Amino acid sequence: MKQRIFTFGTVALCSAVSFFCGAVLHAQTPAEKLQMLSQALNLSPQQKTQLLPILEAEAPKVEAIKNNPSLPPGEKAMRLREIHQQTDPTVQTILTAQQYKEWQSIRSQEIQQAMHQ
Repeated sequence: MKQRIFTFGTVALCSAVSFFCGAVLHAQTPAEKLQMLSQALNLSPQQKTQLLPILEAEAPKVEAIKNNPSLPPGEKAMRLREIHQQTDPTVQTILTAQQYKEWQSIRSQEIQQAMHQ
């Protein structure tokens, strides 16, 4: 019985994260992205305040990479990872361990999406 509850909970969590990840990946502005992340990660008001400047600083860099047609997909992925690595230590101090795991999943999907554009 416990195994079934655990499995159901895991599937539900993964489904919710996937749904929110898709919305986050298509968010246009840092504020929109923060709103989607807030729902996906259940962010506190303080966490939102701390994450917004990070997202605002990343946004132009990420968009420049995604919108650069001369970059091959692998190069886009590598550059996105570099941007993420620069901010992840700060983000990790803001989020709980579980939120950070989900954050990494969202970031990974963002990289995968960039590779398919």
